[in-house]
Amino acid sequence: MTVESTAARKPRRSAGTKRTAAKKPPGAQPELVQLLTPEGKRVKNGEYDAYVADITPEELRGLYRDMVLTRRFDAEATSLQRQGELGLWASLLGQEAAQIGSGRATREDDYVFPTYREHGVAWCRGVDPTNLLGMFRGVNNGGWDPNSNNFHLYTIVIGSQTLHATGYAMGVAKDGADSAVIAYFGDGASSQGDVAESFTFSAVYNAPVVFFCQNNQWAISEPTERQTRVPLYQRAQGYGFPGVRVDGNDVLACLAVTKWALERARRGEGPTLVEAYTYRMGAHTTSDDPTKYRADEEREAWEAKDPIQRLRTYLETSNHADEGFFAELDAESEALGRRVREVVRAMPDPDHFAIFENVYADGHALVDEERAQFAAYQASFADEGEGK
Repeated sequence: MTVESTAARKPRRSAGTKRTAAKKPPGAQPELVQLLTPEGKRVKNGEYDAYVADITPEELRGLYRDMVLTRRFDAEATSLQRQGELGLWASLLGQEAAQIGSGRATREDDYVFPTYREHGVAWCRGVDPTNLLGMFRGVNNGGWDPNSNNFHLYTIVIGSQTLHATGYAMGVAKDGADSAVIAYFGDGASSQGDVAESFTFSAVYNAPVVFFCQNNQWAISEPTERQTRVPLYQRAQGYGFPGVRVDGNDVLACLAVTKWALERARRGEGPTLVEAYTYRMGAHTTSDDPTKYRADEEREAWEAKDPIQRLRTYLETSNHADEGFFAELDAESEALGRRVREVVRAMPDPDHFAIFENVYADGHALVDEERAQFAAYQASFADEGEGK
């Protein structure tokens, strides 16, 4: 059968109903908020400059330090997984500015709902990096108390944390608290029904929540244009609240825009959708091979927009940091890598029976039965070792 005959058998659409995805002209760049160009030059923005107008050289160096140490931790975690020390790892490589900028915009009393890639945000909230690795090593169920840092446990179910964040924000509003909530998710999660429901409820109840979407261009192997016909931030218009697209590789812009959105939420003006336009430089997780679906040229183009090099150039040209600062940070970075590796390898195995605890408040006959079966299974290994 020829291609022509196969096509002829398919139902035809009229010219008026045919739909094609809009294509950007070659070389076109998305409209976004930017305060620091890829070349490290500071540019003005009348709407958002005020939110970083008082930032000091020390604070700029702090943002740079945050990004460098987060990237070093992330690289060590990837290596540990490759060496069999972790079951899986979701890298944030390339997304440091989006996470550090937005994370540093939060106040201590704000509450953060992450997915599973927000290692930089966790760093900003004071969560020890080694606690993140315990979950991926399978020795704990999260590793930290969410209420100690107002940083929820990682959420593996795609998009569901936006509902949790919306409900929490509705509670914050009813309590009359002067705080806000921020929920992180990716471009892939934006297609989930949970996210749409979150937008609906947050708008109707004017919830003080910021939806922070890290659009890293790829939902595993699916590019963003396979999921949406319009820029993601424009979806907010249909729900009745503002959306803004920010350069996700510009830590200053991410800081400024998130501050604006959080302050808006605290004033009782409702939700905001922030789309941080960035790029996932590595694999979706260590089980993924991005070379199967991404062109090398695409990655190389984004490498030229590296968020860390961008801020370093600005620090150097503005005389806000010298070689001594960078050398000291390099040493601190290596020390962090060594500490992470040592702590992970020293993590004790979990109690095999802990999984049966706290399933029901008052216990349950089925759980008791399953515990007994598992105990017999574990005992069988000891019997084999003794030659029984």
